[in-house]
Amino acid sequence: MSDTNSRDQRHRARMQRKKAVVDDAIARADIDRGVLLVLTGNGKGKSSSAFGMLARALGHGMQVGVVQFIKGSFSTGEEAFFRRFPEVRYHVMGEGFTWETQDRARDVEAAQAAWAQACELLADPTIGLVVLDELNIALKYGYIALDEVLEALAQRPPMQHVAITGRGAPQALIDAADTVTEMQVVKHAFKAGIRAQKGVEL
Repeated sequence: MSDTNSRDQRHRARMQRKKAVVDDAIARADIDRGVLLVLTGNGKGKSSSAFGMLARALGHGMQVGVVQFIKGSFSTGEEAFFRRFPEVRYHVMGEGFTWETQDRARDVEAAQAAWAQACELLADPTIGLVVLDELNIALKYGYIALDEVLEALAQRPPMQHVAITGRGAPQALIDAADTVTEMQVVKHAFKAGIRAQKGVEL
């Protein structure tokens, strides 16, 4: 038997074993309900991942909602794009990053207004996916009570999915989540002096 044939047979045997494991895992995953996803960490891509899920949900004909905490002083490509869709309820509620506003009382007021809007989406069974962008930052600074957030998430419609983004996700939120991804920085263009670019960061 040639080396090529032997390698091909070993590969086929490995893939057959892997397929059996994957098929078994799929068969055992028999729960059908909404999931809570937390995207955190210092690396780029948390909001981008959430908006990718938003596009995926739209592709499946779902109604979706977005509340952006903190961000708000500049326009973004995702806002300009997703506002085109009548299935999207898009709310930019922040007044900019905390180091820009430099006014805690104003930041708290904006975060509370954003949370009130989020609660409306979380109570609406027609909304299939809710993106709470940068909510973790509002929780980190104590602008919104964590217990209140956890309660609203627990009481949401059973088939509603929620994606929460932002650095520094609190442990209680991580514990409550079904899926948690932590983005890590390996390298970032900004540290090399490259400005934030449309289509990449904006």
